[in-house]
Amino acid sequence: MTDPARYRDPRGASPFGYGVHHVQLAILPAGEDAARAFYVEVLGMTEVEKPPELAKRGGLWLRTDALELHLGVDPGHAPSAKAHPGILVADLDALAARLEPAGHQVAWDSDFIGYRRCYTRDPFGNRLEFLTPLGD
Repeated sequence: MTDPARYRDPRGASPFGYGVHHVQLAILPAGEDAARAFYVEVLGMTEVEKPPELAKRGGLWLRTDALELHLGVDPGHAPSAKAHPGILVADLDALAARLEPAGHQVAWDSDFIGYRRCYTRDPFGNRLEFLTPLGD
């Protein structure tokens, strides 16, 4: 059996000090209300004011805990079948229990060693992975 701790080894370090500031996902034009209903009302994120020069483009920015998402308007948006952010969650079961009654299908996947995870899609078809480490 594979040791799950092997997949949680400390990350390497580069001379550049990488980190993720935000992930951007695409939404359709005039999709801000649907985005708010999902990301704010269902996922519990907080919408933050975009800088005025960027607000003219539409979309919205969201923050919560250690996560920031930017939703940008793309008239030609076609969701990817595979591409997705992997979002760490402290209580995966509570999140899944909130998604399904709100009409967002949850697909469980046990193929990631050392983690429990599930997928859902936002109102624009963007795939989202939510995961939590298994206990040692």
